[in-house]
Amino acid sequence: MKEFWIYTGLRLGLFVGSFCIVFGVWYAVADSVPLLWVVVIAFVISGAASYVLLERQRSAFAVKVEGRAGRITERYETMRSKEDDD
Repeated sequence: MKEFWIYTGLRLGLFVGSFCIVFGVWYAVADSVPLLWVVVIAFVISGAASYVLLERQRSAFAVKVEGRAGRITERYETMRSKEDDD
């Protein structure tokens, strides 16, 4: 679960950072700032940045999830084989 929270926190941090940058640039150029467009642009920028910058954290999270799914599948198969023996 630790990997999930690290990755989620970093994604959120990237979004907040890109939101602040987009908002600041837009505010410096124009008087009115449409927040919907700022959110959409920040979402796209943070998504692209997280794809490049957070690959290591994403891989660690994927390994953890894969291991957990493997253990659950193994337990399920063990229980199923016990039922077949009965």
